[in-house]
Amino acid sequence: MLVWEQHCCLPLDPDTDVGALWRYAEAGASFVSVNVGYAPHDVAETIRVLSGFRRQLLARPDRYVLARTADDVREAKATGRLAVAFDLEDTNPLGGRVDLVRTYYDLGVRTMLLTYNQRNAAGSGCHDESDGGLTEFGREVVAEMNRVGMVVDAAHCSYRTSMDVFAASTAPVVLSHTAVRAVHDHERNVWDDQLLACAATGGVVGINGVGMFLGANDASTEALVRHVDHAVKLLGWEHVGLGLDYCFDQIGDELAANPGLFPASYSQWDRLEFIEPERLLAIGAALLDRGHAPEAVEGILGGNFLRVVEKVWR
Repeated sequence: MLVWEQHCCLPLDPDTDVGALWRYAEAGASFVSVNVGYAPHDVAETIRVLSGFRRQLLARPDRYVLARTADDVREAKATGRLAVAFDLEDTNPLGGRVDLVRTYYDLGVRTMLLTYNQRNAAGSGCHDESDGGLTEFGREVVAEMNRVGMVVDAAHCSYRTSMDVFAASTAPVVLSHTAVRAVHDHERNVWDDQLLACAATGGVVGINGVGMFLGANDASTEALVRHVDHAVKLLGWEHVGLGLDYCFDQIGDELAANPGLFPASYSQWDRLEFIEPERLLAIGAALLDRGHAPEAVEGILGGNFLRVVEKVWR
């Protein structure tokens, strides 16, 4: 089956060794989306990271395919390589310019979320005390993403902003890496009506593998499967996938450097636990053991996100 990881994080330095991504291929994955910038980063910083990552990936065509189309992902699987695309966690890297959506798309960014935890020019974040919803700039960004073929992502957004995004987009919207608030009540997680609204767009909810969102820093396979089970029962398996949000370095430096982006609860554990890439196929086996049909497991592990990009990517 085609295994798809919708979001992971390398250290955001242009000289980071992207060879660590090969762990996904060794674990059986054919596609991974890699973050290249988020809320603290301006245009110049984001372009530096994106350029550094692209240079390394293009230098290894024996291992990597820069995915521009769904067929590129299929080709990577057929040839034993790893398809890679990029994502942005916030619209701050646009620098207030909607026209940069196309520029990033041409450079391989295939997904962008509107806000990261806190309010920005596009809308409110999941940790804001007041929820102003999607702004006019945010609506312009969504429209431009729809036009060029970039997947609109409502992860990290506030409740109202996410619901506004689902209503505004004319293409399927994803929650690339999140968890279910009815299973574990954390502000970063989403309520059932948000899940339903995402699915109504034709989108997919990617369940993440971050312990503090799955439970009390519980990054067990069983914890993730509980969230998948709830989402499948609510939405149907066709709208559920995986976005493990695996961080290749511990995120303590980011927490310390940007305290305004993260509530104090993020620092209550000495070490944040993550589900690692090597567990992707074990998750599939656990789902089969729980009674999910093989067709459903194939969709959750990759087929559902592939369906979305077939509809959205140009």
